[in-house]
Formats: sequence, structure tokens, C-alpha cells
Amino acid sequence: MVEAMEEVISMRPSSAAAIDRSSRLATCTALRCARAAVRTARWQSGGVRGAVMGRIATIGVYGFTAGAFLEKLAGGGVGLLLDLRQRRGVRGPEYSWANSVRLQRALAAEDIGYRHVKELAPTTELRHLQYREDDRQGVGKRNRVALAPEYIQRYTREILDPFDLGALVAELPSGSATALFCVERDPEACHRSLVAERLRAEHGLPVTDIRPS
Repeated sequence: MVEAMEEVISMRPSSAAAIDRSSRLATCTALRCARAAVRTARWQSGGVRGAVMGRIATIGVYGFTAGAFLEKLAGGGVGLLLDLRQRRGVRGPEYSWANSVRLQRALAAEDIGYRHVKELAPTTELRHLQYREDDRQGVGKRNRVALAPEYIQRYTREILDPFDLGALVAELPSGSATALFCVERDPEACHRSLVAERLRAEHGLPVTDIRPS
């Protein structure tokens, strides 16, 4: 599969003068999508490995437009996005761009790989535990500033500890940053911060939190 995609990437118009501007734009978009697909396929098959990953970024959905989100990723040198959500959708038209199919299409157009790591997503039970704490605090997912202590303890014990982060690190691309992605605006309000901290503490990977401007 990867070899076939690479053949697509190597294709170029035989003569730039022979095609109009719209055709050139369509070709460029197709090539970017093919490159992103190759990157994703290689990550899935373990074909791209690095001894040490350059760095980790974290990013959410709330507070971003689609354009600003992609600009932040590009500015941060992100080449692969790991989706840590259990449910890969966001309610409402404002953030429909973050729904899985649309997001993957937008990332591919920017030559950014995508991978859903569902094993690092919180269970439904854990999510509801956090929602109960949000209700007690009088906050919602969009304005939460911290995770419940019980949520942190249980997520760490039930999800993070059993997961083989070493294997994940070994399979990350070495030439670009990897973004841990979920929904909440601030990493402190999201389980992605727990994953990022473990990667920093146990694997020496520097972490940058990307927030809306």
C-alpha cells in the first residue's frame, strides 16, 4: 500500500504549461493528501521509527477555527496527530470541522498524518465521573480548568499504566512533532495532559501546549 502511494507522490505533470491553474492546484492537493496518507500508513505499519522523538505537542478543539487549528499545527512543526478521543465528533456547527472524517481530510491536505489511539481514550464511565464533578463545580466541558482527582487516579491506573507508551514512542516519526489531540481548550482540563506528562517524565520528550490565541 505504501509503495503504491509513493508512486503517486512521484508523479508530476509532464509540462506545467500544458495545464491550467485549477488543474495545478488540484494536482498539488492530491499530492499533499497522498503524502499524508503515506505518513499515516507508515506509522500504522511501524515503517517510520526514530530513536527519540523530537517533541510532543498537545492541542484541543474549543477556541479554534478550522483555519487557526491548522495554522497552529503547521507553526508547531506537527507532522502527525494522535486523536485521543473516545467519540470522534463535536456537537454543533461551530466545531463540525473537528469531526473525524472532515478533520482527516483537512489534515491530509496539509500533509499531516492522523492516527486514532482509542486505547488512550477515557472510558464512558470515566467520562461520566468527570461530568459529575463538573456539575458539582458548576462548570462545563468548555470552561473546565482542571480534572477531578478521582478521574486522574483512575485514568492513570486503568488506562495509562497498562498502555505500552514505549512502543508508541518507538513508532513515532523522528522528523516532526507529534500532537496529542482531544476536545478541551486547556490541557489541564483533559486527559491528554496526563499522557503528555508521562511521555515527558518517562521518555524525556519535551512538551508544548498549543492553545488558541
